[in-house]
Amino acid sequence: MDLANTGNQFISLLTLTFLEVILGIDNLVFISITSQRLPLAQQKAARRLGLTVAWVTRLILLACAVWIAGLTTPLFNIFDFALSGRDLLLLCGGVFLIYKATQEIHQELEPETHQNVPLKTSKFSLVIIQIGILDIIFSLDSVITAIGMTQQYWIMSLAITIAIILMIVASEPISRFINQHPTIRMLALSFLIFIGIVLVADGMHFHIPRGYIYFAVFFSITVEALNIIRHHRNKRKP
Repeated sequence: MDLANTGNQFISLLTLTFLEVILGIDNLVFISITSQRLPLAQQKAARRLGLTVAWVTRLILLACAVWIAGLTTPLFNIFDFALSGRDLLLLCGGVFLIYKATQEIHQELEPETHQNVPLKTSKFSLVIIQIGILDIIFSLDSVITAIGMTQQYWIMSLAITIAIILMIVASEPISRFINQHPTIRMLALSFLIFIGIVLVADGMHFHIPRGYIYFAVFFSITVEALNIIRHHRNKRKP
């Protein structure tokens, strides 16, 4: 095998794996937030099963690359605005994500309305269905990125597999951190609203570079991390 070709394949694999992890952050945050509505004993299983569903979904979509390309074909027009299957998926997913995150924020901000009511938990199957539906929406960007990076199926599937394994490993500490820090949880919910808006905008043919969203969120998390460090240091002072 040509050494130069092997090196190019390795670089493509590393680059694509990195991009898949970045594109999977929003999915991981959604899974972490949604699974917290389950009883504690079921949360870990839900996160792992949700990420496994994401892995299977992406591999299936990769195998249907021609179908993915066909999703951009307009289905019908509203005046001069053409809507394709991909647009409809993005619009529905974005609206659902905005609704879900807004609902969670409402429950966080108004706990007094539930003081005499036991905490409502979700059914395991319902949470997995929600995760599976959003996985399809989140997987579109991931699969389109993979197809644009390389035409070799084994590189795309291996990069996605490595990214999902890394996300499974990271899901537990991220979920614990979000659960232990209410302000970080609020930032995570705001991040989901941002992503929902981006999906709706994409569905309306108005592309917002995700780099802007990620930069804003990571900047906010960095500031909040500094506040947490400052808070802990102040608590140590006599």
